Amino acid sequence: MTLLDYLRDWQPKPVTSEDVISPQPAAALAAVLDAPPTAGEALPLPWQWLYFLEWPPQAALGLDGHLAEGHFLPPIPHRRRMIAGGRMRARRGLEMGRPAVRTAELTAVTPKEGRTGELLFVTVRYEYRQGGELRLVDEQDLVYRSDPPTEGTAPGETLPPAEGATPGGTLPQPGEPAPAAASAPASAGADASPADADAAWRLAVTATPPLLFRFSALTANAHRIHYDQRYCADVERYPGLVVHGPLLAVLMAELPRRHALGRRITGLTYRLRRPVFEGEPFVVTGSPESGQLSVQDTSGRLRAEAHFT
Repeated sequence: MTLLDYLRDWQPKPVTSEDVISPQPAAALAAVLDAPPTAGEALPLPWQWLYFLEWPPQAALGLDGHLAEGHFLPPIPHRRRMIAGGRMRARRGLEMGRPAVRTAELTAVTPKEGRTGELLFVTVRYEYRQGGELRLVDEQDLVYRSDPPTEGTAPGETLPPAEGATPGGTLPQPGEPAPAAASAPASAGADASPADADAAWRLAVTATPPLLFRFSALTANAHRIHYDQRYCADVERYPGLVVHGPLLAVLMAELPRRHALGRRITGLTYRLRRPVFEGEPFVVTGSPESGQLSVQDTSGRLRAEAHFT
């Protein structure tokens, strides 16, 4: 059977939910980032991810900590998820202290054949409204694959990752072939350059377990790759705890928020290329002129990139 065969009766309808854009989650994220608070401001992009959280019963979680079944989770066997990227645009920022309504809708499902097997590209669109007015549109691109357990795979060998990009390769985008898996991140190659020491904006980061734990808590993310070292090594064959893809997007968006004071950021497009692991130093860089943002390791290898307007 192909992945598409499992989806013949899968037609999830839009889901509408309500939440209050209270200041507490935003203040908590600011503290986690050692950043200035957002008092008196509209909610920055992409801080909407702190709201409309789902807290399912513990019994509803799978082995990996994700929901075993979910409304927008494709019903394929041995499901493994990769976050590819997304784009968002704010007509007006979400206002603190006011209720908001979010409508989530599945907008695209596209099967592709890659070098490592069949992939399923899924796009979910979120529309945020306050007082009946559309304030923000957020589209998220995810890649799914069916990855049954492999007998005889020893701990330390890399399997295709569940979130983030394939170690040593570029995360496939719609219409692109999937990269082959690698046993470890490749050394700096043609796409690597020294970390831009002349970038106008720079933020040096080394993700620690407390940072990953606190971000997981703020976003209701129970995926074990972010906090369970033994699970990472024995089950998903990662070399260490994985830094959340959304956290990399938040850190990139943090540069214009901190440095372009008085400038309203209305759009953000981001793409996750390679994973970053706990304890691995990396640098977030940005340019106010081009709007380009990036996450690079100390060798200059690109791990994520974004553009803001």
